[in-house]
Amino acid sequence: MEAIASAKYLRGSAQKARLVVDMIRGKDVNKALAILRYSSKRASLLIEKCMRSAIANANEAAEKANVAIDPDDLWVKTAFVDRGPTKNRRRVRPAPQGRAYREQRHFCHVTILLSNDAKPEPAAKGKRGAIATPKPAKLAESKGRKRGGAAAAPRAKRVAPRTEASDRSDAAAKAEGEKKAAKRASKKKAKAEE
Repeated sequence: MEAIASAKYLRGSAQKARLVVDMIRGKDVNKALAILRYSSKRASLLIEKCMRSAIANANEAAEKANVAIDPDDLWVKTAFVDRGPTKNRRRVRPAPQGRAYREQRHFCHVTILLSNDAKPEPAAKGKRGAIATPKPAKLAESKGRKRGGAAAAPRAKRVAPRTEASDRSDAAAKAEGEKKAAKRASKKKAKAEE
């Protein structure tokens, strides 16, 4: 059985509330409540209130369905934070030399989904016995490839076409390099003999 609760228009930015929500996602309800209770973040108090509301919603739904549910069996299946409005929450702060700085007051919406279904087992990472599945190439997943067109085609390396003139110039450069090396060697011999 699943139960959902959402708290809207919570004071504080969504980015700061996500830091708290990330700590409780996938945890048991009791462990999540303990994390929220002892967290020093301001958003944790409001998220704890939303979590308690989700627990109450689960109990209420179980009573309506005439099913016995133990709140200790619940765990946080999903939890996410959306950005709220800032349009009408602009404020002005005094600044030096008669100026004024504009500030935005942020709101966020928190949604928590609790479930008493069996938790999925976490995949084993870094074990020697486990067979590693290769990751798909980033090129195949990119948005450009999904859209098609020029962005979808992999770029070929540009190579200048070889002509007879360039072959001749390469041969001449090699011969000239060999002549210089021979000249240097002969100068060294002459100095060594003196």
